[in-house]
Amino acid sequence: MTGGRARTAPPRNYAVDPEKWPDARIVGEPAAAVVQTIARRLAAALGDRPELSLRALAAQSDVGRQTIGDLLAGAGWPDVLTVCRLEHALGLALWPGSDATQCVHD
Repeated sequence: MTGGRARTAPPRNYAVDPEKWPDARIVGEPAAAVVQTIARRLAAALGDRPELSLRALAAQSDVGRQTIGDLLAGAGWPDVLTVCRLEHALGLALWPGSDATQCVHD
């Protein structure tokens, strides 16, 4: 499994202007750009649903509130299970090119 040093810095550190995360320009790390897209889509989904707090999304998705906050802030690298659970809870795709219906849990 790869990863190594690429995961020692949070995704927002790969931005030229990290204070503009998740709308900052990413240089040199494609994985950080993917996390940025996920963070943008998650922020938009939460913005479209003002009644849905981080705490409520955490309860619905079984993803920790801090994990969701870190993803939104570009402070952490989400794993596939985290993204899938969030997609399922929101009913929409967060991962670029994904189909949220693939994350349906029985």
